[in-house]
Order: sequence, then structure tokens, then C-alpha cells
Amino acid sequence: MPAVHYESYTEARNHFKDILDAADQGRVATVRRDARYAAVVDAERLRHALTLLCTSKAEVVREDGGWSAFFPGLPIAADGATFEEAIDELADALREYAEDWQERLLNAPNHRDNWGLVQLICLSDDAQLRQWLVGAAE
Repeated sequence: MPAVHYESYTEARNHFKDILDAADQGRVATVRRDARYAAVVDAERLRHALTLLCTSKAEVVREDGGWSAFFPGLPIAADGATFEEAIDELADALREYAEDWQERLLNAPNHRDNWGLVQLICLSDDAQLRQWLVGAAE
């Protein structure tokens, strides 16, 4: 079955099952609204693609008997007594950043390009986010 394209949201609404089936199969599924197109994709496929495109730039350093973890250039940092605690705290900080981004930072010039990172955070469960942070293979 080929890609599915609908030229209006009314047409798409009438074929919603077809759109979801296409996304589930990894096929292209788009809906036009005015002059723009929206794509419907399987969330797990998108999350996986984002892990390949958005490599973790987290840095973790040992200092003063504990661990500090941070993302250079972003207001995301955490500390922990152990490496694991620092990573868990960093994952929490990422979730807070994603919430802040969606509420008020998405149009800020120094944050708007973090769309992919925010999508990755929101589409990941805690274990997946931790794996991404430490660079573990899925």
C-alpha cells in the first residue's frame, strides 16, 4: 500500500484509520491544513529516529566526592552522590526542561531549535531516556 495523503482535515478525519494504519506500518501519512502539511508517524519509530539524530551531549564529571551531569549550552544540570543518581537527576531535569519548553520556551530564539530533543524526551520512558543519556545501545 502506498503513502496516504489527505488534502483536508475533513478528508483525513473520514480516513483516520487509514492514517493510523499507514503510520503503524512506517509509511508516509500526511494531512494538509491550509498551506501546511502535518505528518502522522508511529511514535516509537520517531523516537528511535530521534535517538539517531539527537545524540546525547551530556557530560558527567566527578567532583567533590559526587557527580555532576549537565548539557553544555542548555540550562540542564544535576548532581548526585553516585553516577547513577546524577543520571537519574539529569533525566528529571530533562523532563522539567521539556515541560518548560512546551509551555514557554518553544519560540525563544535560543531554545526553538531544541524541538527534536523535546520530542525525544517526551516520547521516551525513564529507562529509554537513561539509556540515551549514557549512550547505551537499545
